[in-house]
Amino acid sequence: MNPRSREQREGRTMLLRVEIGDALRSARRRQGRTLRDVSTGASVSLGYLSEIERGQKEASSELLSSICEALDLPVSALLSEVSDRFALAEGVEIPDTIPQELSDKILGHPGAYPSPRLAAKP
Repeated sequence: MNPRSREQREGRTMLLRVEIGDALRSARRRQGRTLRDVSTGASVSLGYLSEIERGQKEASSELLSSICEALDLPVSALLSEVSDRFALAEGVEIPDTIPQELSDKILGHPGAYPSPRLAAKP
């Protein structure tokens, strides 16, 4: 059975602005930061940032970039999280995008590339 979002169970459509706002709010809270702190860093009014986080306003790409910069959060990471939310709600399988070679190297599986720190020095 595919996981379904609250919106799908209740017959509502997911909105990009709502998911972006929720992801921004989650990132800010994980950092223990206030709306005021982030709004100052992003040069956006506190009220407008609050509306973005609540999904009531849609941020321009420039503003989204500024907010992400204030949160020290790559825009790509934000968009990836939002994309994953949509994929899960739509029942789409989220592929593992880490190449097998890199995964083997990181996890130290047999055949993995040798670690430069562990390599013998001449």
